[in-house]
Amino acid sequence: MVKPILLLKDSYLSMIKNSEETEMFRDFWGKIRDKKENLTKNGQRSCAFFVTSVLYHFKLIKSPHLTVCGTIRDMRKSSWFEIEKPKNGSVILWEKKRGHYHLGFYLGSKKAISNSRKKRTPIIHHFTFNGKRGIKAFFWNKRIN
Repeated sequence: MVKPILLLKDSYLSMIKNSEETEMFRDFWGKIRDKKENLTKNGQRSCAFFVTSVLYHFKLIKSPHLTVCGTIRDMRKSSWFEIEKPKNGSVILWEKKRGHYHLGFYLGSKKAISNSRKKRTPIIHHFTFNGKRGIKAFFWNKRIN
């Protein structure tokens, strides 16, 4: 039997695109003051969980995270760096809105995928939310090349 050559970039991009509308990132449970709580608020705060689940699956970061700040710290320690123009599969960090940053992936053709607070699943949308949200940074890792 011939051993296949694994294609990281193709598999990574496929996982990102195929995550649209999945509910698998909706819930992450923890205890706060001995009370069980859904830390992602039933998918309303799942952007970091979604992004880091994909990155961790491909060993592009050290661990999954539930916060944007924890995600960015891990990405920087894991050889992610800022780029000027987005590439397919780059991580997008959007500027704060209502006090919160937001994360997602760039898909190309001015499209992105990120977790929707309203739908509580990853959805595909314009990469600037049709001009309604500024982009703070695009991140890339050379291992995806």
